[in-house]
Order: sequence, then structure tokens, then C-alpha cells
Amino acid sequence: MIRYMEEFRSAAGSRALAADIRSLMPKQELAFMEICGGHTLTALKYGLAKLLPEGLSLKSGPGCPVCVTPQRYIDTALALTARPGIVVATFGDMLRVPGTDGSLLEAKARGADIRICLSPLEAVAFAQANPEREVVFLGIGFETTAPTAAAAVIEAEERGLRNFSLLTALKTMPAAMRALLESPTVRIDGFICPGHVTAVAGGRIYEPLADEFHVPCVVSGFEPTDMLRSILMLLRQVREKRGEVENEYTRVVGREGNPAARGVMERVFVPADAVWRGLGNIPGSGLELKVDYTRFDADRRFPVELPPPREYPGCRCGDVMRGTIDPPACPLFARTCRPDNPLGACMVSAEGACGIHYSYRDA
Repeated sequence: MIRYMEEFRSAAGSRALAADIRSLMPKQELAFMEICGGHTLTALKYGLAKLLPEGLSLKSGPGCPVCVTPQRYIDTALALTARPGIVVATFGDMLRVPGTDGSLLEAKARGADIRICLSPLEAVAFAQANPEREVVFLGIGFETTAPTAAAAVIEAEERGLRNFSLLTALKTMPAAMRALLESPTVRIDGFICPGHVTAVAGGRIYEPLADEFHVPCVVSGFEPTDMLRSILMLLRQVREKRGEVENEYTRVVGREGNPAARGVMERVFVPADAVWRGLGNIPGSGLELKVDYTRFDADRRFPVELPPPREYPGCRCGDVMRGTIDPPACPLFARTCRPDNPLGACMVSAEGACGIHYSYRDA
């Protein structure tokens, strides 16, 4: 296994792929968008930009689940923590995301009962062990985490729990990619498609986009040579004037994805409109609970009234996720906004473009 991993991080292999990329680079400028924050991390951590020819740029996209979660959702979660008897359960990277008035971490410091979970099933188990408490799990993410949230709802139903609910901000990727392609302010010549999302949903989900917009799409793994090979595949499509879905990550991803995971997700959720930070409301890009499961819907069970949300003045997290600027172009970046003092969601998560650029800004 070590030898196998070394092959994907081979300096000689990376240089050879970079030489092939340079040989195929056309005269015009090109911008490829990596959707997933894991790809942004690989590109910055291993200095891939230094290997690419002049005129070829990589842009970050809306692939960080914490980053795209809208401000109002954070404010709703904060409002729930103030209600007696409610326990908010969440993934750890949600704690430091700034809401309009503070964060979950600050609420926890003030005494709010907020539990960090590695899986929503932990929240179900906690609800069963504490029937006198109302447990609300913060369901965020894409096709990658949606099946586990769906499994938690099914498990709560099978256990007969009445004190577990889901506050969902789950989203699906193709609709956001479509919104980017339709935007007059965003330039995308090809997509490096997210490996984890595609492992569940399958490469087929990008086919309508490739057909309609004639945009090259390549599903990529997360090692340096994965990404360089994916960039090479995109360049070949550009050179040959093709707009197709290709799969570099064949050791994990197939065209149909994971039918079992998709089946669980489709059993519990239906598509719905959803608000994305930086992208606004995108029709059909979210997941909401089906009618049979609305008793687990925290929005219905615990409605809250909130003032209009406010983001930190000057934060350009939305522009970063649209790929219209790189994080250092934000006036707050590395000045007042840092990982130890995040003013925007993109500086919080390990998959956030601003946090990644900060960590590897001198690399």
C-alpha cells in the first residue's frame, strides 16, 4: 500500500504529467474549476499551480459543505440552542462558522448544550438514551453525507423516537454547477468534479451539463498525480473540442455510483429549492424530508423568527466560491480574517478555500 500511494505522489510522475500538460496547452487562457475543497487542498499543498503552464488557472468552487451553508441556517441553529430542553448535535467543523450574532462555539461556551458527532447515528443514539431532551442534528453537506442523514432518520423511525429531528441544509451538486455555467460573471472551461460526491451519485449526474453546455468534466481523485492527470484529460477535451464526462478516479468511482446509498437517500428526501451562500437560491438543488418523514423536520417542529441575516462587512466568501476571485483578493484575508479569527465561512473548514490558501500561502 505504501508503494501504491507513493506512485500517486511521485515527483517524477508529476513532472512527466506537467510536461504533457504544457505540450497540450493552447494559446488562449483557460480556467478549470475544482469543485471540491479536497482538490483545492491538494493543489495548494503540493504546489501544483507551479507546474502548470502560464494561462491555465485553477479556481475554487462551491464544494465546501460548511462554506455554502447559508447564514440564516447558522442563525436558526443558534436560535435553537437558546431553547430549553434542546440539544443541538453537529459535525465539529460547524462550530466556528460565524452567524449574524456569534457562532455555535460561542453559544457552547455560554452553556448551550451542543454535542459534536462523527455521525448522525450518534445523535440518534443520544436521543434514545435521553428521552427527556429534544435532539436536533444539523444535516449539512452534499450527496456524500445525505445518505448518512437519511439512515439516521430511518433509524430514529425504527426505534420509535419522538425526540430526534433533522435541521437540513443538504444540497446536491449538479444544480450549483449549472448555476455557475449560466452566470455571465463566471468563466469555466472545464470542471474537476468531486470524487466523494461522485462515488455516491455516479458520474452520470454530470452528463446533462456536459451535453447542454458542451463543458468538459473529469471526475478526479485527490492525490497530486490524480489531479494532474485530470487536468491533462480536460486539456485533451478542449483541444479536441469535446464536452464529455470522463472518469480519472476509476479505482473508486463508477458511472452509477453507489446504488445502496442513493436508495437510502431517495427513500427519505426529495429535491427542493435551496439557498447557497454566495450563489443564492438555486431551484431543485436541495434535499428536504418526504411527507412520510416530516415529523423529523426540525424546521416544522421548532419554527423560529429571525431578523434578516448579516454577513461580516467586506467578506467575499461568495465570490471565492463562484471562482471570480482567489482568496488573497479579499481585503480581509490574512489581515483581520484568519483561522484563529474567522470572519467568513471559507476560513473555517478544512475544505474552505480561504483556510487552505492561508495555510499554504508561503508554499
